[in-house]
Amino acid sequence: MSAAPPPPPPESPVAAAAGGGDKVLAAAQHIVKSLATSKNAADDMIRILSGFDNRLSQITSDLFPSPDLAADSDERGNPLWGQISAAAFDAAEQLIQVWDGTPEALVFEATEDEVAEYLSAVDVAIEHLARGSGGGAGGAGSSSSSTAGRAGVAVQLAMARLEEELRHLMVRHAVPLDPTGLFFSLRRLSLGSMDDLDTSSEFDAATPHSIDVAPETARGGPLVNPFEDQVFDPVRPEAVDDLRAIADRMARAGYSRELADAYCGIRRDLLDEYLSALGVERLSIDEVQRIEWKHLNDKMKKWVQAVKTVVRVLLAGERRLCDQVLSVSDELREECFIESTKGCIMQILSFGDAVAVCPRSPEKLSRILDMYEALAEVIPEMKDLCLGSSGDGVISDVQANLDRLGDAIRGTLFEFGKVLQLESSRRAMTAGEIHPMTRYVMNYLRLLVVYSDTLDALLDDNADDQIDLARAEDQDQEHLESMTPLGKRLLKLISYLEANLEEKSKLYEDSALECIFSMNNLLYIVQKVRDSELGKILGDHWVKRRNGKIRQYSKSYLRISWMKVLSFLKDDGHGSGSGSSSGSGSGHSSSRMSIKEKFKNFNLAFEEIYRNQTTWKVPDPQLREELKISISENVIPAYRAFLGRYGSQVDGGRNSGKYIKYTPEDLESQLSDLFEGAPGPANHSRRRT
Repeated sequence: MSAAPPPPPPESPVAAAAGGGDKVLAAAQHIVKSLATSKNAADDMIRILSGFDNRLSQITSDLFPSPDLAADSDERGNPLWGQISAAAFDAAEQLIQVWDGTPEALVFEATEDEVAEYLSAVDVAIEHLARGSGGGAGGAGSSSSSTAGRAGVAVQLAMARLEEELRHLMVRHAVPLDPTGLFFSLRRLSLGSMDDLDTSSEFDAATPHSIDVAPETARGGPLVNPFEDQVFDPVRPEAVDDLRAIADRMARAGYSRELADAYCGIRRDLLDEYLSALGVERLSIDEVQRIEWKHLNDKMKKWVQAVKTVVRVLLAGERRLCDQVLSVSDELREECFIESTKGCIMQILSFGDAVAVCPRSPEKLSRILDMYEALAEVIPEMKDLCLGSSGDGVISDVQANLDRLGDAIRGTLFEFGKVLQLESSRRAMTAGEIHPMTRYVMNYLRLLVVYSDTLDALLDDNADDQIDLARAEDQDQEHLESMTPLGKRLLKLISYLEANLEEKSKLYEDSALECIFSMNNLLYIVQKVRDSELGKILGDHWVKRRNGKIRQYSKSYLRISWMKVLSFLKDDGHGSGSGSSSGSGSGHSSSRMSIKEKFKNFNLAFEEIYRNQTTWKVPDPQLREELKISISENVIPAYRAFLGRYGSQVDGGRNSGKYIKYTPEDLESQLSDLFEGAPGPANHSRRRT
């Protein structure tokens, strides 16, 4: 909030005491000319006098004798120097006291000339205090104690004023932060599709299909830094020179501690406001652990963006401000940068630590990986900003936070493997479709590949993995040896999934439906591997072995489901298609009854399969069509041949439609309804009875 406009500036004490411009100028010329021991001394005094009244700068060097007159003399040993120095200090002291008597006014809101006058007065007071009055000659030493005391008081008043002016300038000229324009685009969507993944042991079938995304859509494009060609200055440029002028004088006066406290206090408060604008809250570990996942997920996403913004925008801006304002001292500059930014950095790290010790759950892994990568990415930049031994301590804290996030990532992956091994839900998928666990796991692993570089660096290539994977008889051992640590871990997790699905397939009483379930799930796994970077990691040999298993399941299904149906169409010598009998009448009647029984049994078996398997589901259209074709190739020709050979013995007789209910075309039409996941029409028969 801007301060109230200052009252009319006080009149310069030097000008007020002169009683007129000509007298001031004449007196100054006389004093300076009297001190003409050297041109350097004269220049020094002109600087002091003109600080109180610009008209005194009109004094020219033509008044001075040649510097050769006293080239080697100590100009400040001249007794007249003490007189002019005392006069300058008296004027400086008076001006400092005048401003001290108007606390509601602000020096740096006055005119430029008045600011310059005040700073010159402060310079004189600081110089007088530093020299004391013991360096002069003659009678100057007799008042040294009194003058030194006055100088100390003047400097103390001036420093209190400058400290307040410093605070006001930094607050008034602080640049507000617009968070909407500061966020950095992320390298990837950060497994955003995992946000809704169910982590219960039942793997709820209502898990949204939004998790079925391609890995390339999870990438969000290349890393973009919107501040690559611009900088964020936390203080408006027009105030920087004034702040530096204040800092220089406070440091020279021996008030570095007060300067550091004031500077760091204001910068800390403003950085807290910036963090709040970025959505980074000050939360304890207990508070973080009590936050529901939906809200914690949002906070983790904001943290990832905030880390990059804090380092590349805020800390970089604070570094430049320190370098500009506190250029008077390297030590002071480094101390103030660390002290003013440490709270901001620690608040960022505090949330990272809280997340790192939260209970392990699979849906958090992607966000923790984002946090890890964001922090790892900015550490080199932080090292460039944080110099000196105090900076080393900050970097050490940041690295420790990164290590704890890495431990959380490894621990979460380990827990995920345990969940896969121990998941033991007894609920079978009624239609034999893809189990939610399969969708969850494959999309989870598929998207983790986006973080392959980070995970390869974090995962240990431990002996347990080697032993487990060496037992995988269907894995190409040469390819296995060349796998990265992440590749071996993914292979291990998929093997857990396959073993779990095999156990779940045993829940089906119908062996044919067991085959459909196994086929559906294994095909889904293969597709997710083949159509992503997982294919390169696991290799062609792995994919070929699974495709072979799918073919075996298909053959097993055909055998289990249709062998009995086809057995009713076998030709076991009941007679020719002409309907004539070569034996007795009773033999002919027996043969016809046997044929009728075969048609009847075929109809019953086919209808049972149709009634059941139209409700079964094969989601993949290609696999579904291939199964229907395989069934048709086995059933339709056999039925057509049987119908052609024995149909005449039944057709035309009483209730012939009861036995020959379907034409081959009817069967073809009925088979097209299989595996659609919904009951088919009650009757496809076009045959007239």
